[in-house]
Amino acid sequence: MLFSQIVARSTFILGRVYEALAGSPDGGNIPPTRDYFYVGGHYENITTGNSTNQYMIGHIYVERLTPPKVTQPYPIIFVAGSGQTGTNFLTTPDNRPGWSTHFLSLGYVVYLTDQPSRGRSPWYPGIGSIAAFDTHKVETLFTAPEDYGLWPQAHLHTQWPGTGHPGDPVFDAFYATQVQLQADKLISEETNAKAYAALLDRIGPAHLITHSQAGAYGWRIGDARPNLVKAIVALEPSGPPFENAFPFEGRERTWGITDLEVTYEPTAGPNATDLYTVTIAAKDEEHTSCILQAEPAKRLKNLSRVKVLVVTAEASFHQPYDYCTVLYLRQAGVEVEFLDLGEVGVRGNGHMMFMELNGEQIADQVGAWFERQKA
Repeated sequence: MLFSQIVARSTFILGRVYEALAGSPDGGNIPPTRDYFYVGGHYENITTGNSTNQYMIGHIYVERLTPPKVTQPYPIIFVAGSGQTGTNFLTTPDNRPGWSTHFLSLGYVVYLTDQPSRGRSPWYPGIGSIAAFDTHKVETLFTAPEDYGLWPQAHLHTQWPGTGHPGDPVFDAFYATQVQLQADKLISEETNAKAYAALLDRIGPAHLITHSQAGAYGWRIGDARPNLVKAIVALEPSGPPFENAFPFEGRERTWGITDLEVTYEPTAGPNATDLYTVTIAAKDEEHTSCILQAEPAKRLKNLSRVKVLVVTAEASFHQPYDYCTVLYLRQAGVEVEFLDLGEVGVRGNGHMMFMELNGEQIADQVGAWFERQKA
């Protein structure tokens, strides 16, 4: 893409944000304030080849959008999923205003972020390794699962704006936004938890909206800063507990919902060796069985202080197992509301629900949940 095209697209995106705010009760014709900063990170010596040099690593790019009139007491921090950046929430691939616009119009300050080693947050050779999603993975899992039928609910997918395949302008626009990601899951989880804790330390209390891979990071952040995380909205968080389900496989999330330590009471022991589990039968033939704690269950000591909403789409590959994550959190003492979109009449969504044709309807549901937390 030429520089002039990049500038034009950025101008268009901000214009859509301004237009949406202009129609809001508080916005008038005044655009939001837009600024950015970097937070977190530390200096480290990295050896590549025969050379050792000092670099700053682990910091994140943060873009802050402030509406003309802030009416909400706590801002919202968006944390994107695998291979995604903060631009996910700025606009949709077919150029509709994204969730940032929606929540700006409700009076929230919005923080859009790029994870460590992701997008505008730099990666340096020698820090883990880098991976990326190919087009086939994107179309089968995200944009056109109905054409592949790899899980029971895939055929219900109807809300992606376009064919969902390479060559379609909307798919091409979306795939162009896919970026590198840190392939080492332990490095990724640790650096994310530290960076977003540093962000909260800087800006004060906030809500988190996490998506997919970032779900585990949200649990770690809530565990580390329960006094600063007012609520977590987990859009199809990484799961299910302990054991992967399609499209992934193998043991993962040693601590139930995370790969690295979260605080249990009584203690879960070194490397979670004192977390004892049982498997319960699937609730029906279209869902998976669930691994929960054996009773008496240990309590997630810090995370139980944070209110949580888990959101799952009707046609997503998360539909068979997200309910297991909800059961696990509740068993461990976390106050969780489960928004199963199909059950409340929000139909046809996949994993990228917030970009899809009815994404505004889902944002309304999330906004209403935030309002209920004030009571």
